[in-house]
Amino acid sequence: LLLRWRRRRALWRKVAEAQERQELSLVRMEAAARRFREQHPSVNVVSILSLPLPELSKKLRDGSLPPDHVFYAYVGKALQIATETNCITEFLQESETQLRKAKLMEKQGLLYGVPVSIKDSIDCQGHDSTLGFIKNLNKPAAEDSVVVQVLKRQGAIPFVKTNVPQSLISYDCKNLIFGQTRNPLLYTRTPGGSSGGEGALVGGGGSILGIGTDVGGSLRFPAAFCGICAIKPTGNRLSKRGIMAGVIGQKAVAAAVGPLAKDVESLALCLRALLSEDMFSLDSTVPPLPFNEEVYSSTKPLRIGYYETDFFTMPSPAMRRAVRETKQLLEEAGHTLVPFELTNVDYVIFNYCVRGMFADGGSSFVKKFKGEMEKGGMGMFFWLAKAPHWLKTVLSWIAKPFVRMPFIGFVSFYSTVDEVWSLHHEIEDFCHQFIAQWKKLNLDVMLCPMLGPALGIGYPAKLSVAVSYTMLYNALDFPAGVVPVTLVTDEDEEELKGYKGYYQDWWDRTLAKAFRGSVGMPVAVQCVALPWQEELCLRFMKEVETL
Repeated sequence: LLLRWRRRRALWRKVAEAQERQELSLVRMEAAARRFREQHPSVNVVSILSLPLPELSKKLRDGSLPPDHVFYAYVGKALQIATETNCITEFLQESETQLRKAKLMEKQGLLYGVPVSIKDSIDCQGHDSTLGFIKNLNKPAAEDSVVVQVLKRQGAIPFVKTNVPQSLISYDCKNLIFGQTRNPLLYTRTPGGSSGGEGALVGGGGSILGIGTDVGGSLRFPAAFCGICAIKPTGNRLSKRGIMAGVIGQKAVAAAVGPLAKDVESLALCLRALLSEDMFSLDSTVPPLPFNEEVYSSTKPLRIGYYETDFFTMPSPAMRRAVRETKQLLEEAGHTLVPFELTNVDYVIFNYCVRGMFADGGSSFVKKFKGEMEKGGMGMFFWLAKAPHWLKTVLSWIAKPFVRMPFIGFVSFYSTVDEVWSLHHEIEDFCHQFIAQWKKLNLDVMLCPMLGPALGIGYPAKLSVAVSYTMLYNALDFPAGVVPVTLVTDEDEEELKGYKGYYQDWWDRTLAKAFRGSVGMPVAVQCVALPWQEELCLRFMKEVETL
């Protein structure tokens, strides 16, 4: 007992030190912003913050806007949003040195002088990538991740790291070290996750461009919940070297790194900058596919598949309306909309995604929590993961009549090597069947629902099943982006009173509660393309955004 007490005390000391560093970061940001304001009282910060990224980067490159004006404008705004939402974990002090060097740069990259926020799990030299784990504190990265290196070579200035949920396997944003991040639009709501700090900071206007990751919706949830745009590219379109994963080594569900921003044009500019020779030479495993300008700028009418529901997670009234209204606008603009029928989504989620990620029965995931003081609301999961196989089977059988899946069974998904190989083969087959259905309808892109509006804080931990709309495209490894298209209305709220769900079980009842009280909150749609067609995906997103 004494040993355990000492261990816990040592952990709390590490947490307290990390929290002090976080507080000191905000103090330094405040001092830097105040010093700049005193030295440059005539700088119009509001006009700088109102510029969209393409316009801002143009002004930075042509010299009509000094980089330090932009940098300190965003440092000040980021500090405000961090104070309101608790989204920043660390100010990257070397960014001020980089700013001074940027002024001397001869070759100005596409993102010259642009301040960029970086998700906690993406390595920045000299800084921790904690994933919300105490054990990862005081373990600074030896070098920048490839994405951060390329951003810097393109003239961008990474200036803060942002909060994540413990382990990243969550679409909320809370950990024991840095606490809960709140949605900038409504503080009682989650900003989404796992790139939740990015969603809150970009959504609140404290960063003009953020970089996050996505293994089940971790870019798309924060963007949709905070009313901004994001794109999850094909898994290997951008380098993942130097990026920490929630579950290491699994190949069933493709993770991706991608940008978040206020508009689609900003996402396109970021991908143009990243898909450069710099990236291809730093990571030779990334296919050397530069940004295809012709595809992105095309005005050819599109043939678009669409669906309003996956028949697993019943959409909220606002989700359904978002798809219907977007479909109508696209048709009026001259595009062809074709119904697409989704089948067996429950099988895909539980047998490909969950089973694929936890093929070892969850043991490697559970190991990550060893020695931690908090299990991120996963106490039942850990107990089950450690329970003997016969007990899991019995509990699964007992639970079957009451829940939509063998819940207990998903932590008894321990697989032998040949079963894992068989699973990977099955996922490949599913992907080819999905593409065959897509090509039979002669589709260019797909319009899909996106979970929304933002759920109340704490609800995502109870509603892991609601990742069905996003995680499907990680299993398929298709590029998928989100664009906000509407706000929840009084009529949506009234209609929600009749929400029953497809299974009318505990999850459906909980989801109905989680959606309530959301009038005025943003709702997005998902835009999807075939693998490696990020430019077409962005072109479609731009069309949706414009309409």
